[in-house]
Amino acid sequence: MVFLAGLHRSGTTLLARLLAAHPEISGFSGTGVPADEGQHLQTVYPAAAVYGGPGRFGFAPESHLTEASPLVSEESARRLFGEWSPHWDLSRPVLVEKSPPNLLKTGFLQAVFPGSSFVVIVRHPIPVSIPTARWRGTRRYDRMFEHWLRSHALFEADRERLERVHVLQYEQLVRDPVGTLRGIFEFLELDPIPPSEPVEPGANEKYLRQWQDLKRDLRMRAYLDLVSLRYERRVRRYGYSLLFPERST
Repeated sequence: MVFLAGLHRSGTTLLARLLAAHPEISGFSGTGVPADEGQHLQTVYPAAAVYGGPGRFGFAPESHLTEASPLVSEESARRLFGEWSPHWDLSRPVLVEKSPPNLLKTGFLQAVFPGSSFVVIVRHPIPVSIPTARWRGTRRYDRMFEHWLRSHALFEADRERLERVHVLQYEQLVRDPVGTLRGIFEFLELDPIPPSEPVEPGANEKYLRQWQDLKRDLRMRAYLDLVSLRYERRVRRYGYSLLFPERST
């Protein structure tokens, strides 16, 4: 089993479609739940919405499940597989489940499904935070960045105990979809196939322009510059920059 993870707006839906196009992979589609995410198709653990949804769920300690969770059990494995399996083509050898909150559940999922693999996609915090803030109806970008950093820090701590994990940047995927997908398929020990659909290379630029548009208001500019200075050092650990975002996309 393969679990696909990454914060909302990080490219998980696009990547799930690209992977599911492989003849040996089955993913979810046409399920009737938001973005065909497995979190909405099971009853073992609460979906991210219970903890505030995009931009908030990472702040809730209860949303972070590890191998020490009391939910780790054979019964959980049976229930999850039983609830997900009707949405897969079980004749295919690789089964993919995609949900953004998987980012905080890798240890739990590995304990419940030993031998499973994880594909994690990371995207620049500005293109993640602008649409997420719009969903939330907020302009508190400090909270958006704090959530991005906290969620990825929790994953990085769990990552040390994962047996099979492949991490990629969204920016790599849109810049070189053929090569990036080849790397994922090889990680999954599958013959590579080309992208099944066009991949928009300039998606980040749209949000960076919106970021600059926000700064036309002088008070907002002062706030965003202060926030960027506050989080720059921590964001750079992941290869991104808030002060010079165009250099890291």
